[in-house]
Amino acid sequence: MRCILRALLASLVIWSTGSGAEERYREPPAAIREVLDATPAASHAFSADSKYLLSVRYELYPPIAELAAPMHRLAGVRVNPRNNAPHAMPRFPCTLALRALPKGVEKQIKTRPGLRCARLDWSPDGRHFAFLGIEETGVHLWIGDALDASVREVPDLRLNPVLMHPLAWMPDGRSLLVGSVPAEREPVPVAAAPLGPEVRDSTRVTKPSSTYEERDLLETPHDADLFEYYGSTQLRVLDLGSLQSQPVGPVSVVGNLQVSPDGAYLLVTRINRPYAFSRSWNRFPRSIEIWTADGVLVETVADKPLADQVPIHGVETGPRSVNFIPTQAHTLWWVEALDQGDWAVKVAKRDRVVRKQIGQPAQSWFELDQRLSNLGFIEGGDTALVTEWERDRRWTRSFLVDTGAQPPKPRLLWDRSFNDSYADPGYPLYRPLPGNHYVIRRDGKRIWLSGDGATTLGKRPFLDVLDLTTLESTRLFRATPTMLESFRAWDDPVRGTFYSMRESPRDPRNLMHVTLGKTVRNAAAGEATRTAERTQITRELDPAPQLRGIKKQLVSFKRKDGVQLAMTVYLPPGHKAGTRVPTLLWAYPLEYSDAATAGQVNAAPNAFVVPYGAAFELLPLAGYAVIDVAMPIVGPTETVYESFVEQIVDNAAATIDEAVRMGFADRDRIGVFGHSHGALMTSNLLIWSDLFRAGVARSGAYNHTLRPFGFQTEHRTLYQARDTYLKLSPTLNADKVDEPLLLIHGAIDANPGTVPLQSEKLFEAVRGVGGTTRLVMLPFESHGYQGRESVGHVLAETIDWFDRYVKNAELNK
Repeated sequence: MRCILRALLASLVIWSTGSGAEERYREPPAAIREVLDATPAASHAFSADSKYLLSVRYELYPPIAELAAPMHRLAGVRVNPRNNAPHAMPRFPCTLALRALPKGVEKQIKTRPGLRCARLDWSPDGRHFAFLGIEETGVHLWIGDALDASVREVPDLRLNPVLMHPLAWMPDGRSLLVGSVPAEREPVPVAAAPLGPEVRDSTRVTKPSSTYEERDLLETPHDADLFEYYGSTQLRVLDLGSLQSQPVGPVSVVGNLQVSPDGAYLLVTRINRPYAFSRSWNRFPRSIEIWTADGVLVETVADKPLADQVPIHGVETGPRSVNFIPTQAHTLWWVEALDQGDWAVKVAKRDRVVRKQIGQPAQSWFELDQRLSNLGFIEGGDTALVTEWERDRRWTRSFLVDTGAQPPKPRLLWDRSFNDSYADPGYPLYRPLPGNHYVIRRDGKRIWLSGDGATTLGKRPFLDVLDLTTLESTRLFRATPTMLESFRAWDDPVRGTFYSMRESPRDPRNLMHVTLGKTVRNAAAGEATRTAERTQITRELDPAPQLRGIKKQLVSFKRKDGVQLAMTVYLPPGHKAGTRVPTLLWAYPLEYSDAATAGQVNAAPNAFVVPYGAAFELLPLAGYAVIDVAMPIVGPTETVYESFVEQIVDNAAATIDEAVRMGFADRDRIGVFGHSHGALMTSNLLIWSDLFRAGVARSGAYNHTLRPFGFQTEHRTLYQARDTYLKLSPTLNADKVDEPLLLIHGAIDANPGTVPLQSEKLFEAVRGVGGTTRLVMLPFESHGYQGRESVGHVLAETIDWFDRYVKNAELNK
């Protein structure tokens, strides 16, 4: 049994590998500590009809003692055996705030002191809501009534959220389909003495396949038994009136669940043995089945074998993305690859979309040139919006499809680069339907689109209406340049009333009730054609006023080859123009096919800054200027990483030149830091340039020979692009790390590309050649850092490192 079960001593410690000494968790400066401990902003959930609003405040940073709870790593999921739930589930204290919209008074709803909850699910009629109550010994179901602001706990029922969300509202709105822990199950399987050696065999493998999904894999037969034990679910139908439930079908390991729009059938994906030791559970053998609402098997849509030969960056063969069509009683749709799921195979058509009415044969509906990206049914059911994705060009095309025509004649709606943010038309707005289904909202021949509205000066979110006949859109609403305001939910589209979230650099995020007014004559291109009046709904206060002293500015400039770059500059409180201060560069590289889209601005200088975790936005409170810069890597998809090093160096050099020109940066006191792919960037910048005094790399991958079958968007294997893999591997170039490098990593990182070994081996290599380095391994942390102690320690380590080697560089030569 692979179970992390470590007793935490009263004095929590962290190991410094360099010296072998124990260190207690440390805290950042007081100003930053106060931000971490501030009351978090509320999260909101609108009822299906937008007549009610539920608000909760999530616990942002659980204590490390909770992360140290027992845990099994089972085929890609991490399970807390005490309560049969995912380890460290995101949750909130079970005090909810309910208000009737738009003018109702907020009412507090309390459950039990100390209870923690997760997930809010409104019923299709907007009257009831459900949520999970997370306790030490189980996850329980709570039901709320919006009419009287009351909640009830369902007795004698434990939910099983290990592999799927265990709640689905039935179309009648008076009952719930739930996935529960079987009431009577055997004791937890006990590990037995092995009957033989552990063997892995690839004799039946016939082609290269992706290994990226290999995380927390099963290793022993006992692991397989534990996966089945904790994954087994008894479906039940719960009556809201009596809170009594009836079992539905046999106990199974259920990976996915849907209710047909008419409530007559269930779509159930059962995970089957034999479980594999080479792939995570979503690649295991599985049966996609149709059951009646009371659990009788009607038919099997597909029996899928172990998917252990999925091509790199490819998809499975056979039916995938099997769903009910939300506008029909009980008809399915799914997609199948026509290219063996492999981008390398040259074919005229890559995907086929299939429809199947229950009890009838499946029929091909239409084929696509490229891979299906999304399929949304428009309200009324006669039209669907289909989007395909072309990997090699990073291109996307969208069509309107007549669902009644056979074959349908698609009408091209959008045809653009996926990276072209300025031309992004937005996403369609959906309406919830009974049975947890969604359709694109429609009014006659119109649908609505909402988007971020990227511009050269920052984001200006918008709301458009699209005519399905002419395919022309009209801009109804657009955020002002000084405020970041985006659509959240309709109140009444006929009257032109909706809810938005509004903020500015000095105004906290608050919900607004917006009423579209008179037509704006001669509106400029891209601007709103209707006036807008607002009434504030929520009254969030600034949780961290000290952050408002940070000056933020969006700046555009060019690197030496003419590619446009953009950076957001954060200056420390009290900074005086022309004063040079130690400066830190933060970035995350992204790949682009062309220079035009690479240079687009995707920042939001008009946003209210509320940092989460060990965020770079907190470093100005320690006296640093921080630059959040775009880090584009431009080139053909197949070979873009051949120039990765040269391009990140050019980006960094141009950024530093601009910061020095602006007068706030001291060229002799510049540091660089990043997380994950940004950590790879950081270490390579220290190796291949002399632009920085020091660096901090968090949870990165530094030896690409340990992930030889592609990384990020690199499609080639190590064996096809050996020189590129080796050049981009800092561990193999550790003798060139001639600036101090701090490495930080979660000790149980679940990301298969950034296993903790990556940081451990880079540390050993840099130390071995005499370089200056330090390794901090965070107990019980994965790829992102959750624990309050961990977050504080990461910030303290980062500030101390940069204080020593950047801020006070002259004293530490």
